[in-house]
Formats: sequence, structure tokens, C-alpha cells
Amino acid sequence: MTWDSHIVYQSKRTPVYDLAIKALSSLGHTFSCSCTRRKISAKPHSCACRQGIANDPIGRSIRIRTNNQIITVNDLLQGEYTQSLMSDIGDFIVKRTDGLFAYHLAVTVDDAEQNINQIVRGADLLDSTPRQIYIQNLLGFPTPSYLHLPVAINENGSKVSKRSHAAEIDLKNPSRVIFDALQFLGQTPPPEAIHSDLESLLKWAIKNWSIDSIPKEKEIKI
Repeated sequence: MTWDSHIVYQSKRTPVYDLAIKALSSLGHTFSCSCTRRKISAKPHSCACRQGIANDPIGRSIRIRTNNQIITVNDLLQGEYTQSLMSDIGDFIVKRTDGLFAYHLAVTVDDAEQNINQIVRGADLLDSTPRQIYIQNLLGFPTPSYLHLPVAINENGSKVSKRSHAAEIDLKNPSRVIFDALQFLGQTPPPEAIHSDLESLLKWAIKNWSIDSIPKEKEIKI
């Protein structure tokens, strides 16, 4: 797998995210919040901070004001997914008290700046997509098309990842890795393709790719 553009590091894009926050704030879409992590553990989150908070030494995050608008994701695999942000999520953070920007803001700004029009990722991120669409709407960004793939889980029901101590990918045999990934996604590469070079296997995958063959489950045990 190769990337045909320059690499963007979110850690170096603070000025860009700050401009997005300022744009949202100038339109009245944000507010400062001094609620503790314990207080915001429940969803949906709503607090008196919406009405303004007094000057105090407590660290403050920045939240987006939500409303009862229904946000719909027309996912190419999972189908229609809807949320009412106010009742399902509440006012969500776009900048944390430690100064770091939330994923929802950063990825939305990055995608828009790079003219990304198709997003393919794991189904574990489907729940967060309405928040990104909401920010897109507020900032006047176009909404890409979305396809959320099933997530691989282990026998304990945990996502297969470094956190769950999954085995490392064998980078010495990339064709086998791609071959197994294609099978996991319902594609049917010929058995002999497991021994082909990576370029040939990727060409086969591009030519024969079928969305209709991908399992529609959000999780698949491996």
C-alpha cells in the first residue's frame, strides 16, 4: 500500500485547528466548559456552562452546542444511521482542557483541507460520524461518502489491536497479509494469488473489488 501525497501530522497543525475553533466560536457554536471528567461521564452531556461560567482556576474545555437536528449517515455498507446529537450525545468537546484538539474536529478539518471525498474505516467509528457531519455543516464543508467496514474482534469480543495484545502483522510477507484481509472483507482472490507479488495482488483487488461482497456485520470474530 502506497500513499500518493505528502504526510500530514496532526501534532503540527495546531494553528489550523485554532482557526476552525475561532470560526465556530464567532458564529456562537461553542462554549467554554469547566466540568470535571467525572461529571461528564454520563451521556448526553448538558451543563450550566452553556450559559457561561465565572472566572475560576479550573481548566476549561471547548464544547460544540448541539440541537435536536437529526443527523443521518448514508453509509455505503451499514445503511442509514441516524442520531439526534442533543439527546444521544449532548454538547461534545472539540478542544480538551490540556489544549489537545478532539478527534472529531481534527479529522473533519484535515479531510476538508485535503479534499477527501470518500472515507473507508472501521464500523467502531460509525457512532462518531454524525458529530463530524455536524461540524462539516457548521463550517460549510462538503460531506464525503462513508463506508464503515466490520471490525475484527477476538474470542473475548475485544477489537483486535495492540491494546488487546494481537499478534504483529508479518511485514516480511505483505502479500499474505493483503490476501487474508481481502478474504476477511468477503473478497475471493484465487488461491494461487497468495504467492503472487504485492503489486499483482493489489491490481487484482482493485479490478475485482465488490462492496456487495463485504459482510454487513459491524464486528466479525477471527
